[in-house]
Amino acid sequence: MDKTALVFPGQGSQVVGMGRDVAQAYPAARETFAEADAVLGFALSRMCFEGPEEALQDTYNTQPAIFTTSIAILRALQSAGFAVQPAFLAGHSLGEYSALVASGALAFTDGLRLVRERGRLMKLAGERNPGGMAAVLKLEDQTVEEICRQASAETGRIVQIANYNAPGQVVISGHNEALERAIQLAEAAGARRVIRLAVSIASHSPLMASVTDEFRQVVWDTPLQMPQVAVVGNVTARPLTSVEEIREEMVRQLTSSVRWVESIGYMASQGVDHCIEIGPKDVLTGLIPRIHPGMKATACGTLAALQALF
Repeated sequence: MDKTALVFPGQGSQVVGMGRDVAQAYPAARETFAEADAVLGFALSRMCFEGPEEALQDTYNTQPAIFTTSIAILRALQSAGFAVQPAFLAGHSLGEYSALVASGALAFTDGLRLVRERGRLMKLAGERNPGGMAAVLKLEDQTVEEICRQASAETGRIVQIANYNAPGQVVISGHNEALERAIQLAEAAGARRVIRLAVSIASHSPLMASVTDEFRQVVWDTPLQMPQVAVVGNVTARPLTSVEEIREEMVRQLTSSVRWVESIGYMASQGVDHCIEIGPKDVLTGLIPRIHPGMKATACGTLAALQALF
């Protein structure tokens, strides 16, 4: 029997206009945006639908915006009678919080407050320890790992792989000096492209460590329960099996690599042959067939895409 997983995108999927057509068509989505506006005390919905883009790109806003859009689309699907029972749920970085809401482990409003605070603290960590990120294309993972070790040793600063996104596509993250040296080494090693990302924080690296204690307190104060559908974690690339493990995952994820290739590989090993991406854009939909060529991936980020699932 076919097995489906629902997957949820993280930062980088934000786009002005996201969720607008779904909210116009489905009251469940509209109510989700209204709920977010009320919880946050400002018109997040207007920022998602109309911009300005500069405000939407601020990580403090980006995280609740993508999270809310993803859950609005999910609720619209459910209200329309989408009856697929997923075998697994997973999310890329921030998307893990959307997956936890979809699993029943985390209430939407609690998750919204959590990702808003996560965005605030990650921005603060970036101000305390400035850094950056870069995508490296068409090098073996082991080669990039060795490049990061060499760049760190040469500069006395930190750089590591932040995201294992697909074969031949990783993102590195760290101090600017180490990052620049790693970029030079990657180009010399024959990378097809190395693209410096337009971010001022070094996500999924030890540069986030200055806020982990504060974030841990927020996580431990947030009500959680066991997921009703297995959620595959970024840090372990395996299902999260207890509330305590979910809390540890949330905190460790700030400074740890996103093991997306292994997460998809694990779900494939369990018989999953179709992933539906719930949220803006189609970043994960592009990655999944490259990770596991036999797996189908479908994006559901617009009204047309949502209606095509029926």
